[in-house]
Order: sequence, then C-alpha cells, then structure tokens
Amino acid sequence: MVVWVPDWPVTAAAVAAGRSPDEPIAILEKGKVLATSAAARAGGVRRGLRARDAQSRCPELVVLKYDPVIDARAFDPVIGCLEALIPGIQVIRPGMCALKARGPTRFYGSEPAAAEKLLDRLETFDVPGGRVGVADGPFAAEQAARSSPAQTRILVVPPGESAEFLAPFSVDTLEQPTLADLLRRLGLRSLGAFAQLSPTEVLTRFGPDGAFAHRLACGYDERSVVGREVPPELIRILDFEPAVDRVDQVAFAVRSVADELIARLTELGLVCTTLRVEAGTESGRIHEREWLHPRWFTAADVVDRVRWQLQGSGTATSELTSPVVRLRLIPEQVDPVGAHVEGLWGGGPDERIHRALSRVQSMLGHGAVASVVIGGGRGSAERQTLIPWGDRPVPAHPVDQPWPGSISSADPRWPTLAPTTIFPTPLPAQVLAEDGSQVSVSARGALSGTPTAFRLAPDPGVADPGVADPGVADSNKLHPITAWAGPWLVDERWWDPRPDSRRARFQFTTADTRAWLFTLHQTTWQAEATYD
Repeated sequence: MVVWVPDWPVTAAAVAAGRSPDEPIAILEKGKVLATSAAARAGGVRRGLRARDAQSRCPELVVLKYDPVIDARAFDPVIGCLEALIPGIQVIRPGMCALKARGPTRFYGSEPAAAEKLLDRLETFDVPGGRVGVADGPFAAEQAARSSPAQTRILVVPPGESAEFLAPFSVDTLEQPTLADLLRRLGLRSLGAFAQLSPTEVLTRFGPDGAFAHRLACGYDERSVVGREVPPELIRILDFEPAVDRVDQVAFAVRSVADELIARLTELGLVCTTLRVEAGTESGRIHEREWLHPRWFTAADVVDRVRWQLQGSGTATSELTSPVVRLRLIPEQVDPVGAHVEGLWGGGPDERIHRALSRVQSMLGHGAVASVVIGGGRGSAERQTLIPWGDRPVPAHPVDQPWPGSISSADPRWPTLAPTTIFPTPLPAQVLAEDGSQVSVSARGALSGTPTAFRLAPDPGVADPGVADPGVADSNKLHPITAWAGPWLVDERWWDPRPDSRRARFQFTTADTRAWLFTLHQTTWQAEATYD
C-alpha cells in the first residue's frame, strides 16, 4: 500500500517560503523544473523545462529553489501522524511512503477501508489531496496511487494482475532515461511490450539494471517494505526555576543530566562524538555551540564543555551576563561503540595523552591546549592554525585552493614537508657570503654571492634554537651552510599597495643536519622555521 501526496515538493517549499501552494509555483533543481503546482501546469509549465522557458509560458510564475532538507523535514511530521494510525511505514521519498497492506486490511476489514482511514488521517493533519494505491509490489502500488481516480483517490489492483495493470504504461515510468530511450528506438514503447521479452535476452542485452526493470514491468517486485525505526530520544533538557546566575551552580546541576545521557548512550551501545549545548537565558538569548571530542564524551567531559561555554558567554569571572533558565544537551553525532574500541595491541599511549591533555584543558580552559592543523597559504605562519583540543580540525585557509608561491610548491625537487618548528616572531639574521659580506638578491633573482654561513642577530626575549640553553641568545655563533636552495621570489597580494610582500625564500641545511627556512625582505634576513 503506497500513500502519495501530489506536488509535495511544491507544498513544502511554498510553506517554507510563506507562499500559498495554490499559486503558480515551480521548483527548480539544477536550472530545470522539478515540480509544479496545479496553477503552473494550467499555465503550460511542465517538468524538465528551463527556468526561462517556464517563465515565458507563465509570466506570473513563482520560482523556488529545491531544498531536499526542507522537503524531508516537512514530510517527517506527516509520517508521524500516519504511524500513530498504522506502524511500520517506509519512506520512499518525501511525499510518498509505503506500508504492508495485510495488517491494516485485517484490522479495518478491507483494503479500501484501510486506505480511507489513511486519507482521513491526512485530511485531519491538513494534508489534502492524498492518493492511495494497493498492488502486489511497491512499483505497481506507486503507479496505482498516481493513477487513482480523483473522486475516490484509491485504486486497488487485484492480486496477480499487476502485469496487466502496468502493461499500458510508458517505459518512462521505469525512471531509467538511458534504458527508456534505447527501448523506444527498438520500438518498445510500453511496459507490456518490454515485458514480453525473454528475461535471459534482457539480462544479456541490458545488464542487471535492465533485468531489474524487466521484472518490474512483468509485475514481479520482490522488494519488501521495511518500516523505519524511530531513533531514540537522546536530547536532555534541564530547566532552572528560579534562574541560575552562576556557572558553578549550572555545572553542579548538569552533572546528573550528563550521567543520565551517557548511561542511556551506553545502554544503546553508542558513544557521542559531537555534542551541541544550548543555554537559554532570561534575556531571551540562546548561547549555543557545537563541541567535538577526539574520542567520545564522558559525563565529566559534558560538564566541562557546559562550564567553558558559559564562561565564554559572560565576563572573565564565573558570573553570567544573564541568568540561565534552560539548558539543552543535544548529541549531534553518535557512533556505535565498536567503531571506537581500541585494538588488541597498542592504544595505551594515545589514551594517556588524551586524558592528560583533557585534564590540563579542564584546569586552564578550553583554549589553553591546542593542536596545529596545516592548511593552505604561502608562508609557514599563515599555513598553521591552532585548534583547541577536541574541536573540529578545520584550517583557517582551505588546502585545495591554488597558492602560487607557497612553500610546499617552491621546488619540485624538495619534499613537500611542513616545518616542525615555526617561530612566533621571525628571528633576525645575517646570511654571509665567502668574502664575509651579506648576501643580497636582485629583482631578477640573482645572488650577490654564494651563501656559506648565517648568524642569528641579537633579539631580546627570543632564544636561539641552536643553543642548548633556551634562555640564552647566542648571537655570535656562525652556522656553516652545507647546502642551500633558492631563491624563490614571491610577490604576495600584489594588487594591494599597502603591504609590501615582495620577498625571496631560501632553504639552508647546516652541519648539525638541521634545515632552516629563511626569507629576505628588501635587505633584512629572517629565520622563519626549522625542519628537524
């Protein structure tokens, strides 16, 4: 038994846009008409037309973009209202669902009586115009629902007569454009003509997809109806009466709710890896944030995220700007616990690292512990993004964009490795030639001499990474250069006259097997990073 709501994409999109479904409306997908309202069809708009052709036929046409999320979200309450009457409903697509006919038929006495109950249920839910088709399989039942008369809106195909019922339908009903075009060129324009072919010949000529379509045309549809499983309710809501104005009070109260949430997930064999926390205040504002976890959330982790979020929404102290009246914990992403179980060997060091970093983060704050994510960009400092521990590792600049002059693409002979140490402030330096003079680079990339050594210039507060004692800056030590590559001339943001970003990059290796990344800006040398 298939329940079909005609023009459902139009209805869902019109309600979301605040329009009436009775207006001439066309839903577009990839520049073509996907669905139309009855008024639009009366104006000559047909499915498959381009937007300009559709508007030329119907000047008053309202064009809306197809959004599958809105379509599915609007149809979910309709499924809920039908499941209250008959459970075990399978959603074929938004606007169409299927269910087994045996149970409702026995309960209500006949198939037409069960179909009338479903249509009445849709009418009471303010979903008019529904159609119901009953047949031996989902495909024939769908065509029966689409072909049902406007007076009764119900069409029942007797058992064993699905092939005879489907015979007059066009091969386009199979929704396989390539196969339908080939069948028409062979002179097979109806499902009845296609069904007369030998199954073996169809499989040999058209392959598995053609063989499946042939079985549908013959009325053999073995697909079973599998009712959807309603997901368990995992959202936890905590209301405060009276409102609470301190972070520690909210964190204390949310502990029991967090324990309940984690215990429920454990019963279901699930773990939460993404948690959304929504805090509503007396002022009407809702502080919401999505938190990620490198492993999975425990009750203590949930309490920590709530405390960090509330501290960030108020002042530097534990006082909130407005008292909290409601707190919602929403597990946005849950996974089976088996997908996160450690292997038989190893895993211990990762667990200890995670616990240690989480402990430090709980004491010092959410942003106190961060990991580096390498993204797009040209310079070393531009490519690194510090992400708080547990957050989604999304770089500040996308990697897939072209970055002319980036370090990773400077020379194909060099490996595309990122530096291991990037100095927060580049270290001033001197790069010397064989005669002791400082090396310079012309506008054409010509060097004044061969780089043979470099010396880090004095810089208060910055330690020389080549010195054993990090608290002493050795500005007199010469580092002999054993090999070098460059220069790579870079003119960043040449369209912006304000920042002068024309520079040359070099890579040096020293006798201690360390590699360095240097830049020359006008006459100033700087050490930006090292490769250990």
